[in-house]
Amino acid sequence: MDIALNKAQKEAVMHTDGPLLIVAGAGTGKTTVITQKIAEIVAKKLAKPEEILALTFTEKAAQEMQDRIEGLLNTGYTDMQVSTFHAFCQRLIENYGLDIGISNQPRLLTEVDAWILIRQNLDKFNLNYYQPMGNPTKYIHELIKHFSKCKDEMISPADYLDYAKNVKLDADHVPQGYMASIDEKNRLEEIAAAYHIYNQILLDNNAMDFSDLIYYSVKLLEERKNVLKKIQERYKYILVDEFQDVNWSQYRLVQLLAGDKGNLTVVGDDDQSIYAFRGASVSNIMRFKDDYKDVKEVVLNENYRSGQEILDIAYKSIKNNDPDRLEVKLNINKKLVSKAEGAGIVRHLHFNNGEDETAEVVNEIMNLKDKDETAVWDDFAILVRANSNAEPFAQALEKAKIPYEHLASRGLYRQPIVLDCVNYFKLLDNYHEPTAIYRLLRLPFWNFTEEDMQKFLNTAKRKSIPYYEALKSAPQFGLSQEGIKTCLKLTSLIDEGVKKARFEPPSIVLYNFLDKSDYLKYLARSENEGARDIIRQIYQLRQWLDYIEKYEQNVADASVASFMEHYQQIRESGDDGQLYIPTDTPDSVNIMTVHMSKGMEFKYVFIVNMVEQKFPSRSMGSGIEVPIALIKEQLPEGDIHYQEERRLFYVAATRAKSRLYFTSADDYGGKTKRKISRFLDEIKIEKEEPNNLKVESIVPVKKEMEKNET
Repeated sequence: MDIALNKAQKEAVMHTDGPLLIVAGAGTGKTTVITQKIAEIVAKKLAKPEEILALTFTEKAAQEMQDRIEGLLNTGYTDMQVSTFHAFCQRLIENYGLDIGISNQPRLLTEVDAWILIRQNLDKFNLNYYQPMGNPTKYIHELIKHFSKCKDEMISPADYLDYAKNVKLDADHVPQGYMASIDEKNRLEEIAAAYHIYNQILLDNNAMDFSDLIYYSVKLLEERKNVLKKIQERYKYILVDEFQDVNWSQYRLVQLLAGDKGNLTVVGDDDQSIYAFRGASVSNIMRFKDDYKDVKEVVLNENYRSGQEILDIAYKSIKNNDPDRLEVKLNINKKLVSKAEGAGIVRHLHFNNGEDETAEVVNEIMNLKDKDETAVWDDFAILVRANSNAEPFAQALEKAKIPYEHLASRGLYRQPIVLDCVNYFKLLDNYHEPTAIYRLLRLPFWNFTEEDMQKFLNTAKRKSIPYYEALKSAPQFGLSQEGIKTCLKLTSLIDEGVKKARFEPPSIVLYNFLDKSDYLKYLARSENEGARDIIRQIYQLRQWLDYIEKYEQNVADASVASFMEHYQQIRESGDDGQLYIPTDTPDSVNIMTVHMSKGMEFKYVFIVNMVEQKFPSRSMGSGIEVPIALIKEQLPEGDIHYQEERRLFYVAATRAKSRLYFTSADDYGGKTKRKISRFLDEIKIEKEEPNNLKVESIVPVKKEMEKNET
């Protein structure tokens, strides 16, 4: 083999006959094991590459696995399927959907698309309990999540309707007794009927949501034995990554694909389960043990990432989730043993307030970078529990002239460059839109000074004329020559855009504006000068253009007007737009949520805001509950919310290679002193209180200062 494997890894790789459970702790090389195992199967001629199926949860993980396998096999491109669950099921539907009476080319809906579809058909749902008079769309998102969970549990609309009709509620165990019992039955019947109507609307519109892909794939394999036999014969070996996060429909899919031959390998770690429904991760693995009696277990606990002190702290924390952990259930040893260089350092820094905390995190990053000659900015990560907590750290890094990337998963529609594009489109529909004109006049590459702006606004107000008319009259307003030129140029761009919008698709109209306004030249020039904020904006503009082009592909005769109507519905739904993380960003400090950090590693990690109600976060409830009687998973009996938060804490801590910092403060605004996180109390780490610094004390990085002065 090309890579030296430890004893447990080799045992997992060499087991090629029968079911295998690999419990893979953080940083123990699970991807190496999976890819080496596939190479071993092919080398022994037990199966051809195209007879092996590997399933995982993210496109990134699937691509990494595919690349590694092709490198190991030395055959270049292979027909082996390394795929996400949803991508695999989409191909199944495309090939065999007609076999169960559904379209094999459905339109795949995002949650926002589903929201818009429900809103457009809201009158068909006949809602009462879930449609408040003043805000009829209030519960649409919760309804969508509920319907999705029903499909995850393989609950058909008929099953739900039957349950709601026949359920007998005990008035003695319902608050307020009999009347509450009647209300609950009515609520159940309403939600069951809504689920049935939603699915019918999807079918009528040749549409599926993401849960449908797996739901209908399972139904296909259960109801069409000829298709099941064909798929089972194709795949001799099946491997599933991140098994702790599979839901019931995904588990059932894997079970059907594997069949009786049982050459099924599942890889997971319940301690890193941060997506499983209500803490059901242990039950997935225990069910696997029950369904496959001769399953072989291999535990990977040699960690190649973190120092031992870091691992010990993480283990001490996660033990508080006992007895709802595999270590207890299977009587195995999951304590990670470090094979990395250095013992690792763990510190807890506590401050008077959030401003001091932010300042010291940035100063400590600068100190570490200065002392560690091998360190690059990418070695540093600031992990937040929620994106809303990231902005102070981004601002402090900006002040210190330290390059950073805030790797947020949402917020495309709030980015300045996207707002510029949206405002231009608004003017093509209503060229008297004053806010849009004001914003475009302030574009950074146009020399429209503050003095010009004040003269423009004051004169337009004094003459009582709309801003669009004021643009055309700019030569009479006493503006600078550059100011007049800008006004006339914007007028021309609006007029030209209005004409083009009558027969050109939105993407062409927008590109014309970006080109003729000199927006593209400005971006290119700034990119060449290394302006980091501009590089970020270029990525965002690409994503916005991709989004518009995707809209054009899905909508016949797409126009600026129809796109803007669609965009307004999206914003009404509360969606901020997905931000895709570029893989080729320049060297920079990483700010991200703990969820986003899963699968990553950094030399230096700062887990910030470690106080109660921030991390752990406050329990927000779980929306519209699926009736327990219809749920297939076995749910744990402990405090589910804090167990989930503790697993997040474990994932965050095990991202660190060399140093791990926890930071907290007494005051984040508000009247009461904040309490330090229970997770820090559980690990009994000593609290350090450095000389509290102010944000003003942040000193810009020397090299950056020198570069700016030359």
